[in-house]
Formats: sequence, structure tokens, C-alpha cells
Amino acid sequence: VQLQESGPGLVKPSQTLSLTCTVSGASITSNYYYWSWIRPPPGKGLEWIGYIAGSSSTYYSPSLKSRTSMSRDTSKNQFTLQLSSVTPEDTAVYYCSRGAGWGTDKNAYDYWGQGTQVTVSS
Repeated sequence: VQLQESGPGLVKPSQTLSLTCTVSGASITSNYYYWSWIRPPPGKGLEWIGYIAGSSSTYYSPSLKSRTSMSRDTSKNQFTLQLSSVTPEDTAVYYCSRGAGWGTDKNAYDYWGQGTQVTVSS
């Protein structure tokens, strides 16, 4: 199983951050797994952003819910993250991951992408 993040590395404040995770070796429609986006803010632990399940249901972190949207393209086996109204505090390495669970415990995940740096700056 491989996951690969892609998207712009630089986003201006107030704009929308859009990232795509392309999955190979597994189907994102599997009902057993959750497909999450996670970021480790500098100097902090993991911050879980949200997941899209195999059923296509979504659930977002309460702290980011108002700005987060996740979707998927099953024909491409991809899922996406959109984070609106970004600020410099959203600067981080963003990871997509697969897990039987979700949240901030690394043990919930069995596969991770390599991560993509996103910087919010004008």
C-alpha cells in the first residue's frame, strides 16, 4: 500500500489549501479503513484533521470542522482535503494515512504518505 500527497506548497493567507492523496495497493472504498489527513504543527504532537471512510462518510476535528472539507474520486482512488481561510498557523507538513482507527495516536495508522510541506505566506 502506498499513499502520495500532492498539492501546492505555498498558499496565501485567507485562501483555501487543497491537497490530494493518491492511493495504490488498496481501495479507498474498503469499509474497514478510515483515510485521514494529519499534520504535526511545529513543536506540537500530531493534529488529526479528519477522515473519509470507505463508506464516504466524513468526520472532522471539532477545532477545524468549520474550515475543513474532504471528498474522494473513486475512479482515481484519490481523496482530497480542502482547508479554507488559512493563516500562517496552518503551515505544516500534511500527511495522508490509512488506519483501522483515527485520531492522534500513531498506532491507529498502518500506512502513511511521505508528507508534503505547505507554507501559508503572502
